[in-house]
Amino acid sequence: MHWARLIEALQAAEHNQVIANDPLLTSKDIRNMNLKLRRVGIGCVEAARGTLIHHYETDDKGILTKINCIVATQHNAAPICLSVKKAARIIKGPKVKEGLLNRVEMAFRSYDPCLACATHALPGTFPLSINIRDKDRKIIETIERNP
Repeated sequence: MHWARLIEALQAAEHNQVIANDPLLTSKDIRNMNLKLRRVGIGCVEAARGTLIHHYETDDKGILTKINCIVATQHNAAPICLSVKKAARIIKGPKVKEGLLNRVEMAFRSYDPCLACATHALPGTFPLSINIRDKDRKIIETIERNP
C-alpha cells in the first residue's frame, strides 16, 4: 500500500505545482464573492496514512459546532490485527523467542506511518509486552521489551 500511496503523493505534488503556477490563480484580477456559509461540510482525502474522512457542522456565524473525523488508523485496524495475528502464529516449540517482539512491532508499524512515529521512545525503541495464552486463554508466558 505504501508504494501506491507514494506514487499518488508524487502525482498530486506535481499536479499541485501546475495548479499553483496557473495564471488564473496568480493574477491580480481575482474576484471575491460573497459566499453564503453552508452549515455542513464533508471531505475525503488520501494521505500518507491512508484515507481521511472529515465531517464538519457550523452555526450561522461559521463557528464549528460538530466535528467527526475518521482517520486512517481506523481503516487500517483490521489489516493491522491480521498481520499481528500472523506474526504471532510463527511460534514454534514451547519457548517464545524475543524475535517475536520485532515481528509484531513490524506488523503494526508498516501499515500506518504515524504509528511508527507515535510509538518511538528514546533511545529509539519502545516498550512492548506480549502475553502468550494457552487454548483456554490462560497466560502461560509474558515476554517484554522495556527501553
